[in-house]
Amino acid sequence: MKLSSLLLGIAVLLLSGCQSTSYDLGVPEPGEEAWAPTLITSSDSQRDQGSLYAETQLFTLFQDRRAYRTGDVLTVMLDESTESSKRSGTAIGKNSSVGIGAPTIGRKTIDDLAAQINADRDFSGESSANQRNSLSGFITVTVSEVMANGILKIKGEKWLRLNQGDEYIRLKGLVRVDDIDDGNRVSSQRIANAQITYAGRGSLAEANQPGWLTRFFQSPLFPF
Repeated sequence: MKLSSLLLGIAVLLLSGCQSTSYDLGVPEPGEEAWAPTLITSSDSQRDQGSLYAETQLFTLFQDRRAYRTGDVLTVMLDESTESSKRSGTAIGKNSSVGIGAPTIGRKTIDDLAAQINADRDFSGESSANQRNSLSGFITVTVSEVMANGILKIKGEKWLRLNQGDEYIRLKGLVRVDDIDDGNRVSSQRIANAQITYAGRGSLAEANQPGWLTRFFQSPLFPF
């Protein structure tokens, strides 16, 4: 009975350790609906009766061909670089000593009852972490929505199929029309609420992930 209870507890810990890791993010697929481009159909731009022009499709000689409407295409220049460094150290020490002399009863001293207690406690710890990331390149996205204040919501993805797997970039965020240059490009540093994902899938990406047993021992639920 005790052995079965122990095995059941180990099984629960294994399952909890596997579920608590951040590696199981699911395998993305190209063309998912959440990342599909926003397209404008002909029914979305109905012309007024008796008019040859559609207001949503009108261009003038005094405007640049920059994205400012739903469905327009915009190129994002990826220029991301982050660097962080952290170091901490801790040292704690404590010494204590207690002495009890030999008691005396009348003229007789009992030496066997003398005692002395010494306690020393020391702790020292040191940790350091350094991280540096950079991302550069281009990704072309579409305008998914134009907000009431003129801010553009953009989203899009880019997939590259290589011989050992796939690499993909996903991006979404908010862009001001004023930050778009005359080449219809905007820097990723000018995107508000930016969500940029660069990852891969396939044999190379799977080889860089630890196995489930290693993830269990790295889980915060592991008691040792």
